[in-house]
Formats: sequence, C-alpha cells, structure tokens
Amino acid sequence: MRERGPVDDLEKLDARLRQAAEGARQKVPGGLNHDRPPGSALGLALRVGVELVSALAVGLAIGWLLDAWLGTRPWLMLVFILLGGAAGILNVYRMARGFGYAVGYRQDKPTGPQRPGDQGPGIEG
Repeated sequence: MRERGPVDDLEKLDARLRQAAEGARQKVPGGLNHDRPPGSALGLALRVGVELVSALAVGLAIGWLLDAWLGTRPWLMLVFILLGGAAGILNVYRMARGFGYAVGYRQDKPTGPQRPGDQGPGIEG
C-alpha cells in the first residue's frame, strides 16, 4: 500500500480549494465581478480625480514660478497647465491599462530562453 505524502495532501487540498472557489463563483447572482472588494470603484474614481487634479496643480505651480522668475506672464503658466493636463491624462490611461509607472510601460513576458543556460516556459530540464 502506498503511503500518503505531503505532496498528495497538498494536491487534494488544492483541488478542494479550486472546487470551493468555483462553487462560490457560480452562486453569485447577476454575473457581476465580485472578486473586487467593496468600495474599489470609489477608490478608483478618487484616484483618477487625484491624478488629474494633482498633475494640473503641479503644472500650474511650475508655470507660475517660471513666469514670475522670467517675467513671461502668462505664457509659461499656460504651457505648463497644458503639459500638466496631458501628464494627468497619461497617468489615468496608464492606470486604466494596468501599465503602472514603470519606465517603458509594460514589458512583454519572455517566451523562451533569454541567456545561454536559461530555461524558458515549456522546456523541460
């Protein structure tokens, strides 16, 4: 008779957890996405508002300070308000698409070996 090891127990536990999660998803009426915690839509809306307002405020402040220093009122303030608005819209776009704030946006996931000796997905060692 074969003894049960910790791997067998973990596999059975994993199968039971998947079955319970699937059953819980099927019981949710209306087919709405209930994976998110309550209030996340409000949090997202507040984040969008803060991103836009703060970018405009920073653009306004930089433009106002440069105008006061260089004596070019109101031109630099107008330019930097537009740049701040564009930066705010770009930040909201990045947030909505899930890019985050990483330089170069999102990187593609590697599909194979990157260096000699590396093993890519699907390659057995």
